[in-house]
Amino acid sequence: MSKSVREGSAPNFCPPTEEGITITLQDERGDAVELEFLGLVLHNDRSYGFFFPVDEDHPARSSGEVVLLEVTELDEDGQPAEFELVTDEGIAAEVYEDFKTATRDLYRFE
Repeated sequence: MSKSVREGSAPNFCPPTEEGITITLQDERGDAVELEFLGLVLHNDRSYGFFFPVDEDHPARSSGEVVLLEVTELDEDGQPAEFELVTDEGIAAEVYEDFKTATRDLYRFE
């Protein structure tokens, strides 16, 4: 299977450079959590990352529930360096709708 990236269909969507990229973040308890990066959505001058939790039962490039994190800090290259869980349900719903619109040709939503 090709690892090339499929492109989203919206100017506010930044796809990953390669499918199946995972990152490890620490949750609020300090536990390591592995997440597959699905892309960034730009919404109201903020950036939001969409991720899929990865474990033995749910490998990268599989499907399931997504995690929405707001980019809170950029590194010296302008890349996301820190994230925070989005707790405002209204913002989460708006950004998720943007994500679904931008990736409707990439993912199947239920």
